[in-house]
Amino acid sequence: MLSYILGVDDLADMRFACSPLLETATSLWALRRPDKYALHLPWIRRTREALAREGGPDTELLGELTVDGSGWIPDFITPRPDSPLPDVADELRRLRTTAPDKALADVRAAYANRPLPPRLSQLAADPRKLTAAVADVVEAYWELAIAPHWSRMRAVLEADMVHRAQLLARDGAAALLTSLDPSATWDNGRLTLFVHRDLHMAAGVDGRGFWLVPTLFAQHTISPVGAEERPTIAYPARGVATLWETRPPRPAGALAALVGGPKSALLTALSGPASTTGLARRLGVTASAVSHHLAVLHRTGLVSRARAGRVVLYARTELGDELTRDG
Repeated sequence: MLSYILGVDDLADMRFACSPLLETATSLWALRRPDKYALHLPWIRRTREALAREGGPDTELLGELTVDGSGWIPDFITPRPDSPLPDVADELRRLRTTAPDKALADVRAAYANRPLPPRLSQLAADPRKLTAAVADVVEAYWELAIAPHWSRMRAVLEADMVHRAQLLARDGAAALLTSLDPSATWDNGRLTLFVHRDLHMAAGVDGRGFWLVPTLFAQHTISPVGAEERPTIAYPARGVATLWETRPPRPAGALAALVGGPKSALLTALSGPASTTGLARRLGVTASAVSHHLAVLHRTGLVSRARAGRVVLYARTELGDELTRDG
């Protein structure tokens, strides 16, 4: 079990972020165990085909970055957030400038008492080469597997952040924190949750900042291994089922008769917060058409909108929910 102790100031300083390199690293779990990631099968098929082509990333080293059995990933591959929407170039820079001794220590910690596999064992003889080689393979894998889909991935992550922020404002910090995972409990300033059967850690936040990071590939909450690491909880994002969706939802008959087919389709599609471009992709129409209909739905009180970073996210209001349910 993992416990974080948060004071009043820590709760006041709690922040959300999404991380390109966290998605890059944790997506390796889906490639390794596709049977556990059915929602990501379209992406898994395309990525495996791309990795099989010549001239791609060092797949042997890439595979060794996730430990068989435990699934541990060396911590330095996923830099802790320092802003809500970090740029991948900045995260890659931080990865490349990791102190070689820390990179080696994180690799050994991930493998615990097990011997390092061939490529990592070879690189471990020179921690500088280890850091550079890992940074190179992670960057190449990002470009191949994640960058082409990052805009839609980020839209789902930002939609989740907006939802959690609304939950925080409406129901308070305890409700937000216990919503992150079914195992999460909150008692007298202590957040306790299950991260991994081999991780047992208690740490005070103590003014170091507390980041909550939605992720698309984690099936439960994850966190840094060491108590000295910056307190961070990565948790499963809502709306993953919509990520690779290509078929538009079918509008309900009564609702379509009331507001028209296009607006009915938009309301039906807004099962969770979404951006204009995300809705256009899912419905197979232009972004300008979606924007026009959303403006009407917003003026009539059927959808709300909120800005998350560079993106405006739309969601159904209570009235929109009622119409969709009755439709």
